Amino acid sequence: MDNKVAIQGVLGSFHHQVVKDYFAEQQQVVECATFDTLVNSLLDKTSDRAVMAIENSIAGSIIPNYALINANNLHIIGEYYLNVNHNLMALPGQSIEDITEVYSHHMALLQCKVFFKQYPHIKLIEDTDTADVAKRIQQKQLKGVGAIASVTAAELYELTILSHSIQTIKSNETRFVIVQTQNSAIPQNEINKASVMFELGSKRGSLATVLNVMSDCKLNLTKIQSLPKIETPWKYSFYVDVTFENYSDFEKAKSLLAIMAEEFKVHGEYKNAKL
Repeated sequence: MDNKVAIQGVLGSFHHQVVKDYFAEQQQVVECATFDTLVNSLLDKTSDRAVMAIENSIAGSIIPNYALINANNLHIIGEYYLNVNHNLMALPGQSIEDITEVYSHHMALLQCKVFFKQYPHIKLIEDTDTADVAKRIQQKQLKGVGAIASVTAAELYELTILSHSIQTIKSNETRFVIVQTQNSAIPQNEINKASVMFELGSKRGSLATVLNVMSDCKLNLTKIQSLPKIETPWKYSFYVDVTFENYSDFEKAKSLLAIMAEEFKVHGEYKNAKL
C-alpha cells in the first residue's frame, strides 16, 4: 500500500500534524527541507503523496506553491484546515525568566510578537522551521533557548511548554492540500469542491464573463488568486477554488471554460473540508 507522505519540515512540524490528523492509517513521513524538494520526492517516487500548505487566514496565499502544483502537473486529492497554535517550549526545569533567546520561523515570530513584548529580556531570532528548532534544542540540550512550535513537537522532542497558544490572533488557520502525481478516483457524488487554473485573452470583460459562467452553473467561488506568467510579461494565470452541490454543474462549467479560456486545467476534484 502507498503510504509514504512527504512534508515540508521535520517531524513535529504543522505539516506533520496534518499527516497525523488527515490520514486514517499510519503513514511513513518523508521529511523535505523545501517545497521544491517535496515536489521532487513525488516526481522521483520517493513519496506517494505530499502535504503542502497553500494559504493562511492571516498571512494569505503561499503563492509559490500554486505555481509548483501547476508547473509539475500535480493533482489535489484533498484538503485540511489546521488551527495553528504556537507554543513556547524549552528543556524541562526552566521558566520563561530563564529563556534569553527564542528561535522560530519568521511567520511564527511575527504572529507572537505581542506576547514577547512582556519579556524584553528575550531575543527573537529567525530560523527556517518551527519544529527543527525544537529538535535542535533537544539534541544539543540547549538551556536558555526556547522554540515556538506545535504541541506535537514538544511531545516528540521532550520539551516543556512554558506558555500555550501565544499567537496574537487566536483564530489562526492554515489550509493544506494533499497532492500526488495521479488524479484521485473518488465517487463523483462525494466530490463537491474543485481547484482549477485558467488563462484568458486581453479582451475587455473576459474575466467577468468567466465568473458569470461559474455563477450561472451554480458554482460558489471560494478563492481566486492571480499569478503573473513569467515568460509572458503582463499576462496572468488565475487559480480558482469552487464548491458545488451537484457534480453535473461543475461538469457543465468545465466544458464551457475549456472553450472560453486560452488554457484551462483542473488541479483537483475532492471533498470540501469545511463542510
